[in-house]
Amino acid sequence: MNENPADLAPELCVLLAAVLGLVNGLFLPRTKQWRVAVVCAAGLVFGLAAAGVAASRPDLVAFGSFAVDPVTHVTRIAVLGSTLLVLALAAGEVRGHPRESEHYALILLSALGAVVLGATSDLLVLVGAYLLASIPAYALAGFGKDAPGTEAALKYYLMGAFLGVVMLAGVTLLYGVGRGTAYDVLRAGLADAPPAAMAAGVVALLAGLLFKAGAVPGHFWVPDVTEGAPPAIAAYVTTVPKIGAFAALFRFGAEAAPGGWAPLVAVVAAATMTLGNLAAFGQDNVRRLLAYSTVSQAGYLLVPVAMAGRADLARPALLFYVAAYAVTNAGAFAVVLACGRDDLAGYTGLLHRSPAAGLALVVCLLGLVGTPPTAVFVGKVLMFGAALQGGYAWLAAVAAVNTVASVFYYLRWIVPLFGRSDGRPPPARATLAVAVVAASCSLALGVGSGIALAA
Repeated sequence: MNENPADLAPELCVLLAAVLGLVNGLFLPRTKQWRVAVVCAAGLVFGLAAAGVAASRPDLVAFGSFAVDPVTHVTRIAVLGSTLLVLALAAGEVRGHPRESEHYALILLSALGAVVLGATSDLLVLVGAYLLASIPAYALAGFGKDAPGTEAALKYYLMGAFLGVVMLAGVTLLYGVGRGTAYDVLRAGLADAPPAAMAAGVVALLAGLLFKAGAVPGHFWVPDVTEGAPPAIAAYVTTVPKIGAFAALFRFGAEAAPGGWAPLVAVVAAATMTLGNLAAFGQDNVRRLLAYSTVSQAGYLLVPVAMAGRADLARPALLFYVAAYAVTNAGAFAVVLACGRDDLAGYTGLLHRSPAAGLALVVCLLGLVGTPPTAVFVGKVLMFGAALQGGYAWLAAVAAVNTVASVFYYLRWIVPLFGRSDGRPPPARATLAVAVVAASCSLALGVGSGIALAA
């Protein structure tokens, strides 16, 4: 056990930036609150640098419950990098808003909760991280205070609060039958626990984490929040909290889960990817289409979670896939924000009107399908390998069928891009730059996957 605060340097950078941003916002005039965005971005950059340094050091457990290992390293880098992209998207949306500085601080605090969610190896800290990741996100979802945003935020909050209480009940039950909250203690304690009580506790715990992951049955908030929240926040809630949720699910599965974990999560994975794809087929609103796409992606990401402790490929599959998904999904939302249109028809002729935006969108959408040489392709290959290695060939088959089926609704969006331009104005340059960066990262991560996986 190591109790050196420097081991939490990335988290401390984010926390310090959020606090400094709030304090500065108290004294800055409305026209100069953009400086808070600079402070928050600097905190994320320093946090990324600290995370990179930490990744070169031996694994350890800080303060008894915060694991600093490959899962934490990838969680830190993916969360902070994705949040930096979202911050760039949000800066234009809230410029001059009376609560601009609070907006940036809320994003950072929620991101901090996502990092802790994926790094903790104790149920009590897991609950605290869940609340820290969730509560700021509820406020962000309703930040615009318009009718769809308010409705979406209310649904998000009510589902999160309910499933959070269910998760807390599960934590209480597991603590009672497992005689501890630390994962190593739970693994030993649950071996002798009554099967019914143990199963109820695990299912209740899953309820909260599956809500954060946007997976069945806690997925109902995803399309409404994605459509009703500001576009930058829609990108945030469908990307950053998921990273922490999947890391937390994998860590619990690998370090504490009892027998029966794999079949339970495998069934949820199959249901999630299938439902997400089926619901996406008929969507004409691109934000709702992306929302159901994120649900289906959650199903694929649950495959290595189910294989935790059963397949050696499970951990690299999850870590690479979650990083690939984060940057690709953020890029797709960046194009939506740059174009300012939510209907499929609004993207007709985008490749002629703005080749950079059109190419970035094509790369991101084909990336979400899993087309080489994008990063998600490598993640899906690893995911299939983990399922086969773990003895779940049927789950790999379901994932393969769903991957082929998903091509249909992504093509419904891609085909109009090649049409004749209708004279609409070109996308916003600043937001377009974020989309191009994200698409380039998706390609670079896919091409350099050998180097990334070797590291």
